[in-house]
Amino acid sequence: EDFDSMLKKHFNSITAANVMKPELIQKKEGVYNFADADKIVNYAKENNMKMRGHTLVWYRQTPDWWFVDEQGKNVSKEKLYERLGTYINKVVKHFKGKVYCWDVVNEAMSDNWKENYRRSKWYEICGEEYIEKAFELAHKADPDALLFYNDYNLSIPGKRENTYKML
Repeated sequence: EDFDSMLKKHFNSITAANVMKPELIQKKEGVYNFADADKIVNYAKENNMKMRGHTLVWYRQTPDWWFVDEQGKNVSKEKLYERLGTYINKVVKHFKGKVYCWDVVNEAMSDNWKENYRRSKWYEICGEEYIEKAFELAHKADPDALLFYNDYNLSIPGKRENTYKML
């Protein structure tokens, strides 16, 4: 049995692992490339599978330009939220009706439970509020989509507790 046959036989939902991340969709400000993501979304549709969007906000695989100004210094919180709003609006609306849910924020909690939040550029510029802001923007762009927080190692008690508190 080949991979395609196995996928169609055993799965009714798929997740885009990398092609829906900011690094691949918007390498340069204002320039969007949906080609690879559209291929996966179309495959899901053609095979009656649900499509999960992964991910809108992550501390990795987000181009550096998001976080800096023309002088290479950190942008203001307002500027970062402006970029985030533009991005989420464009991406979520592009896939509206095709993607049933989104991993809105990915891995915002630190593996070191004493730190609570991961010390990312998102956290450095916006503090913990960027998580809530991302969910608000995603809901506004597609009120019908299910929205999720995604993380790993939640079997570690401290990280799990911090995540519960954040949620």
